[in-house]
Amino acid sequence: MRKLMILLACTVVAVCVASCGGDKAPKRTTIAVIPKGQTQEFSKSIHAGAVKAARELDVDIIWKGPVKEDDREAQIAVMKNMIAFGVTGIVLAPLDDTALSAPVADATRAGIPVVIIDSGLESTDYISFASTDNYQGGKMAGARLAELIGGKGKVIMLRYQEGSAGTMRREQGFLDAIAQHPRITVVRENLYGGATSDSAQKASEDLLGPLRNDQGGLTIDGIFCPNESTTFGMLLALQDNGLAGKVRFVGFDSSPKLVEALGKGEINALTLQNPMKMGYLGVKTIVKHLRGEKVEKRIDTGVTLATTENMNQPEVKELLSPDFNKWLKDD
Repeated sequence: MRKLMILLACTVVAVCVASCGGDKAPKRTTIAVIPKGQTQEFSKSIHAGAVKAARELDVDIIWKGPVKEDDREAQIAVMKNMIAFGVTGIVLAPLDDTALSAPVADATRAGIPVVIIDSGLESTDYISFASTDNYQGGKMAGARLAELIGGKGKVIMLRYQEGSAGTMRREQGFLDAIAQHPRITVVRENLYGGATSDSAQKASEDLLGPLRNDQGGLTIDGIFCPNESTTFGMLLALQDNGLAGKVRFVGFDSSPKLVEALGKGEINALTLQNPMKMGYLGVKTIVKHLRGEKVEKRIDTGVTLATTENMNQPEVKELLSPDFNKWLKDD
């Protein structure tokens, strides 16, 4: 069974690196796919896409990354282990655009090509970069929020975390789009929610607290959050305080709870990436390179705005609720 093979491959990595210093490289083409974390729906979709590509190409993948999306040291350690093991190639979604530059350079020096997905890297030591146009996604979110509040009012943004190039681009795109509307004021945009829904909910409560009015409502008209954890954390904070659906809210990424909230009007729009496509093209691109074929340096995996009005259209529904389980369950 393919899933069992992948799990066994991860075990082999741990044993080999610990006991033989990484001097026994795998005999088959083996691609390490290293996500930012393993708990969010986004990462599961990347995993599914990678498995799909691996099956089509008859190669092995090792899926290994930090548990949470804020553990840079764990991701660096995984990179080092995969280099020591001698994988054929690496597909990496870097947690930090600077901290992961050195391990990528180490992989390149060791003759292991790297494809970057999801979030950018301050380096040129990679074969290709497959990702959303994050700046455009942020601009789309800003334009939609401006439309929802009639081109005037007060808005806030809850940032994700420092060093994440993709979300930083989204945040800037949002701010630039809002700047096109002189009657809209961004009253707060300097607080970070972090990688978990718990940390994002706490940050959201801190952000919303001073913005309550005497009637218990909010003195703002709109909210933007740039990723899954911040969007869900903000949703929880709004729900717990009886404010869900009472302020215009645009988020980023998808999960079952976020889709449910979109259907109820508690979220007004979700800017969607295509993480399955990222995982799929990450593996396809590196195998193409290994086989001596030319690859593009930059691959745009697309961005879509889901709203309450279009969420049931087939192409949008597929992005909102990808069927990744059919790729991750046992055959």
